[in-house]
Amino acid sequence: MVTQQNVSEKAQRLLKALVEQYIADGQPVASKTLADSAENPVSSATVRNIIADLEERGFVRSPHTSAGRIPTHMGYRFFVDSLIRVEPLADYDLEHLYRSLDPDMSAQELVQSASSILSEVTRMAGLVTIPKREQVLLRHVEFLGLNDNRVLVIMVLDDHEVQNRVIYTREPYSEIQLKEAANFINHQFGGQVLSHIRSKLISSMQTDRESMNSLMQTTLEVAEQAFSSEDINSADGGDFVIAGQENLFVLAQDKALDDIRELFRAFSLKGDILHLLDRCMDTEGVQLFIGQESGYELLDECSVVTAPYQIEGELVGVLGVIGPTRMAYEKVIPIVDATARVLSAALDSSRR
Repeated sequence: MVTQQNVSEKAQRLLKALVEQYIADGQPVASKTLADSAENPVSSATVRNIIADLEERGFVRSPHTSAGRIPTHMGYRFFVDSLIRVEPLADYDLEHLYRSLDPDMSAQELVQSASSILSEVTRMAGLVTIPKREQVLLRHVEFLGLNDNRVLVIMVLDDHEVQNRVIYTREPYSEIQLKEAANFINHQFGGQVLSHIRSKLISSMQTDRESMNSLMQTTLEVAEQAFSSEDINSADGGDFVIAGQENLFVLAQDKALDDIRELFRAFSLKGDILHLLDRCMDTEGVQLFIGQESGYELLDECSVVTAPYQIEGELVGVLGVIGPTRMAYEKVIPIVDATARVLSAALDSSRR
């Protein structure tokens, strides 16, 4: 692993200047440009020697026969880890986040808004995974009897989202039985997390099925299926919303248009990107994948900056941006971090 101790102070200054110049204009940086910089009072010969050493060590490369150099993924990683100082988001930017992520919005609206904000501020693609279904609150439930032992379950989740599902029961239930069961659940468990409702309800009722009255038996059967953990986790789970994918066309100067189309196709298929985002759930704080670090070929010329967000202290999703490796990391990192924190606060407040 390369550390600051392995790279001389002059080499660090020159590499920092080179990366910043390339991020700014996207053109290979010539040694003369670095030598003429007031921040690097060294001779052109010294600059050439240092840049040649940085190229030999894998920090920079020459994209063609010109004298200019551009950073490699290794150069970007060293730049991010050792050469920049990430400042907290400015107060006026935080105020914009708080205004845009209003706790009065539904969870789905908050996720959509966070994705749009990330795209708008960074000019890249903003992604936010939908919160894990087991962390969604039940506001109200209704059971409507259908033919052939089928029951339509209507659940109002969080504040605005309505989910319908058909379940199959072992025996037919009357309209009155289903209404009583729904009333019981709404009274006892309204405003609680779905997964907690199921575990509490089933553990309290399964202790002695034989002594249950008709209401308890009806409630248990429909609840077991209506709040099944498999259905909870699969409904709308494992998905993300994205905004600003058109911004990725800025990559066209570094990649062929066909590669951009492939990246758009990846967003449509979602699988690889979801897997990458899921990996970010294991660690708190901002995570950064530069180029090939993501492990996905389509993202080899991209960087992914992510941060997990929480509901009541539990990690439930990930947000972030996808953009070119030539991004302003010192600006993108605090935006992603602050958006995750404000989204977490909004989701918590929306439940009170």
